This record gives sequence, C-alpha cells and structure tokens, in this order.
Amino acid sequence: MADSVILFHTDGCHLCEQAAALLQQANIAFQTVDIITDPELVERYGIRIPVVFHHGNELGWPFDSADLQQFTGA
Repeated sequence: MADSVILFHTDGCHLCEQAAALLQQANIAFQTVDIITDPELVERYGIRIPVVFHHGNELGWPFDSADLQQFTGA
C-alpha cells in the first residue's frame, strides 16, 4: 500500500465525492479510507477531508485534475 493513492473521506461528504470523481476522471487508481473508522484519523483529518495521500505526502482540498496528476505523477 506504500505506492497507493489513498483518499481519506467519510460518507456524506460532498467534497469527498467530488474528489473521488476527479481521481476517476484523471484515471488515477486509488483506495478510500473512511476516517470515521479510526479516532486518530478523525483527529487528523476530521475538518480537512478530502485529503489525498501518496508517497508520504498529503494533498488537501481544494484541488483539480491537474493538481492530482502533478501530485501523483500520473
């Protein structure tokens, strides 16, 4: 999972849905992690989601397809 692109999100987050759609449109493979399953993730990302994580780096909202492609090297 070290090379994976991860989208930190939670259900009902419309910005998270937009972020997932942007990742899909950019043809970037990603996994989702619902922060609600882990209190530490809620503490870290609760007011920051959606956040994309890749190679130890974080990209916080707002971002667009170009930002995602540059961030992931896609």
